[in-house]
Amino acid sequence: MFGEEGIHGFFGGGFMWILWIVLIVVIVYVLKDLIGGSSSSKSKPEDDALDILKRRYAQGEIDEAEFERRKKELESN
Repeated sequence: MFGEEGIHGFFGGGFMWILWIVLIVVIVYVLKDLIGGSSSSKSKPEDDALDILKRRYAQGEIDEAEFERRKKELESN
């Protein structure tokens, strides 16, 4: 049914190639994720700056007038 090699040749040969391919794909995906190659998950820099501004306002580092001034400046860019 499996020829001269028997069932061990099929699992050792064909499945070994599949195992190596899957292993390489997983390694590439993990490295890409660690390096930060996925830019779709990051928001625009303006949104990041606005989040920082909101956090600074919430923590009391800047007053309302300063918050509004900087917010308008960010929105105009």
